[in-house]
Amino acid sequence: MKIKIGFGILVFFALMALVGPLLIGADPAATSEDGLQGPSAEHWLGTTQTGQDILTQLVYGARISMGVGVLSAVIANLLAILVGLVGGYFGGAVDEVLSVLTNIFLVLPALPLIIVLAGYLPQRGVGSVAVVIAVTGWAWGARVLRAQTLSVRRRDFVQAARASGEGPLRIIFFEIMPVLLPVIATSFLATVVAAILAEAGLSFLGLADLSTVSWGSMLYFAQNGQALLIGAWWWFIPPGLCIALIGTGLALVNFGIDEIANPRLRTVKVKVRKART
Repeated sequence: MKIKIGFGILVFFALMALVGPLLIGADPAATSEDGLQGPSAEHWLGTTQTGQDILTQLVYGARISMGVGVLSAVIANLLAILVGLVGGYFGGAVDEVLSVLTNIFLVLPALPLIIVLAGYLPQRGVGSVAVVIAVTGWAWGARVLRAQTLSVRRRDFVQAARASGEGPLRIIFFEIMPVLLPVIATSFLATVVAAILAEAGLSFLGLADLSTVSWGSMLYFAQNGQALLIGAWWWFIPPGLCIALIGTGLALVNFGIDEIANPRLRTVKVKVRKART
């Protein structure tokens, strides 16, 4: 049930990001004389201080915010897979070096590091922001994958593949990694949530590219326009609500995958059902 609800939320926002701009067709940066108007038949979610349509900005912002989240998660998980699986499989000096590197990134405060790195970016485009978020968000996934690889590498099918003469890289990516796909999927979804929140935080602080419309930049301009003080709730609630909803959807899918992949959670769930009956 959790996966169905979460997947439905994700499909809605994915369609908003992919198809929404094509259906609306308007320019999210276009201004008008209808400044600070509440929701109406002409402007369903109201307008900003300069007359920009909130609904149009919300739809276009979905593409940027979700794009940064997915791109950051892809980069971060590739780093986590490389470091975690290689270190866990080889062990020894390789594992020690990679573990030290992982521990360094784990103890560094993520948000201040993101802010510092973003502040020195020569260009603050979507790709640059995604890379900065990914560089600071791969370590936890690498730690989890390393622990799982240490366990899986002792199993019979890995020993059989090694005895048959398969190379280390083939064993890592074709024998061990498929077994860890539920863990990788869980890490990916968690990273997407963190990346969307990080992008919103950077945009809110003015450290991202404010020339592109995202949910974070909408909150930035709403804060600069003192939307809360003047009671323009339609300016800041929609982007904030979208961030909360997509985080909820990703979390529900994450919990659902965890329940399916984790035998202990399945056992507890069965026991709870039996106790209720």
